[in-house]
Parts: sequence; C-alpha cells; structure tokens
Amino acid sequence: MTSDSSTTSLHEDALVIDSHNDTIVSHIRRGNISISDEARSHHSSHSGTVAYLRGPLDVASRQSEVQINLPKMRQGGIDAAFFAVDVTRAWKNHLAYALDAFGFFAAEIEAHCDEIRIAKTADDIRQAKAEGKLAAILVIENSEGVERSLNVLRMLHAIGVRSIGLTHNLNTWAAAGNAEERSNGGLTRFGVQLVQEMNRLGMLVDVSHISERGFWDVLETTTRPVIASHSNSQAICDHPRNLSDEQIKCLAENGAVIGVTFVPSFIDERTPSLARLLDHIDHIANLVGVDHVGIGSDFDGGGDLLKDATEYPKITEGLAQRNYAPEAIRKILGENHLRVFAEACDRSR
Repeated sequence: MTSDSSTTSLHEDALVIDSHNDTIVSHIRRGNISISDEARSHHSSHSGTVAYLRGPLDVASRQSEVQINLPKMRQGGIDAAFFAVDVTRAWKNHLAYALDAFGFFAAEIEAHCDEIRIAKTADDIRQAKAEGKLAAILVIENSEGVERSLNVLRMLHAIGVRSIGLTHNLNTWAAAGNAEERSNGGLTRFGVQLVQEMNRLGMLVDVSHISERGFWDVLETTTRPVIASHSNSQAICDHPRNLSDEQIKCLAENGAVIGVTFVPSFIDERTPSLARLLDHIDHIANLVGVDHVGIGSDFDGGGDLLKDATEYPKITEGLAQRNYAPEAIRKILGENHLRVFAEACDRSR
C-alpha cells in the first residue's frame, strides 16, 4: 500500500489511540484555556491546586500552542487518548493536585459533551468512535496520587481513572523510579498491594518510568496485561527511559503494549527523526511481533518530534512506506491499545 489516498483512507477509518499526553495540566497552566478552542477560557478567574502549586507557564512557553486539543485530535485522526496528570511536583498535595486537574477536565468534558466523552471501558471507546465522538481515558502518572491508600485507589477508579504509572523518575511509596537505579529498589510491599488491587478493580498498570528491578517485580506480580505508555527501544537509543530487548520480550509474554513515544531524546541522542522513530517500531515488531506496538506521543510533556496532533497521519504514511500491511498498521495505531485496555480493565475477565 503506497498511494496517498489509500493511506489517508486507512488512517481515517482506523481506530487511533494515543497512550500518553500531559495536556490537562498544560491547559491549566496556560490560563485554563479550553480543550475545544485554545483562545477561549471558561475558568480563567479560578485558580485551583495545579495553578497555585505550579504557576503559569513562562511567557515563551505560553506563546507556543498546545499540541493536543479537540480540533487537533480530529484533524490528526486521533479517536482516543490517555489524558495523564503527572503529580510528581505536587509536593505533599498529590491527591488534591490530581483531583483539581480532573475537575477542570470534567468541566471541559461537560461543556463539550457533544464532542468527547470519558471512556471507562473498551466498549466506551468503540461506541465513541461509532458516534463520531472522541474518547478520553483518565490517567495518573506517579502513584503518589493514591496517597498510599487502597481506599483512595478505589475512589479514583470510581471517578473514572483507568491507568496509573507507578512512578515518575524518582521513588514513590510503591516503587523505585528509573532515576534511582543505584538503590536497586523495586516494588515495595505497598507497591505489590497496589498492583494486585489495580488488577482486581480493572486498572491498567503503567511501567514507564519505573526502575528495572521494579519492572521485573511488576511483571512477576500482575495477573493482567500492563502497558509501557511512553517508552522506546534501548537497542535503538540507549536512554535509561527506554526498554531493553529482554524487557520487551517479557512485556510481549505478558500481552502488554509499548507506546512508542515522540520524546526526541528517547528516539536518538544525535539526530531524532520520524525515520528513527519508525526504527523503534520496526525493532519491537521484529523482536516480538506487531501485536505489542502502539503509539504514546507524550504531547504537551516533551513529545516534540511531531509539531502536534495534526501530524499524526505521518506515522501511518511512514508505516505504509515501510510496507506494513493495513492490518498491522491498524494494530499499531490503536487496536493493540484497545485490546490491552479491555483485558486489563474489564472486571468480568
């Protein structure tokens, strides 16, 4: 498949799911700009926990446009996205920070309910696509957001949170982060309980950012597939946030999906490019099969290889040029993410 028209049709018809962005906080720090129109603000007079603790973006950053919002999702053909709230910098206010961010987002979803809905199940994502709506999956990045309480975890599930990254770069109550490798730390006792309860509730465990020992501990503990929402291949780019071939093989055995990300330093330390990003996809697909590759842009959080969500079709074009079959492209664009979401979050399984 090489023609532009067939590639465009494939991208438009495919279910496209992006497994990581940081756009909620990015919108708040730009003055509570709307997810529908970045020039408008519904809540500009209100300063919540995120705005108070983090403050506005600097002038230069505010002048740059957000990478993902509703119009850009539609233009780029993204049907569903994991909207993460990274609580790392909310010192001693992790839960309040997360709830403030989700409260802002809930108000935006309500204001634009004809365009977007919160997805709590795989069927919600499918139904949104069928209705011509976008779907948003609520995510917490860094399990400090549960405040070391399984009761808090259950309430976060009740409001719609369906995935949690156990760490950011530093240690949490649950596990060691990837920047703390010298400690040789893995899952804590609470971390084991957290993974087990997430499995029971139906929440997707995210191993991006975790230490290597923590990674192996998670894979030994979980009874459901996990996700690496925004990580690349260490064999292609030797960055501590990327995954070794041994880790990738273990993820495949688990049934997991790796969301290949647009962060330039994770792609190539010298010359990050779209071609080099596709090399990461090739490597993972050749190593363990196409069923374990997805896309996790990290838009509005460092995923700057592509300008914004409108450029998402370049991924489909690049895969087609590398002679991926249409069925394989559909899997990479979203069907793999949908499968792991269903297997992790459907409590009847």
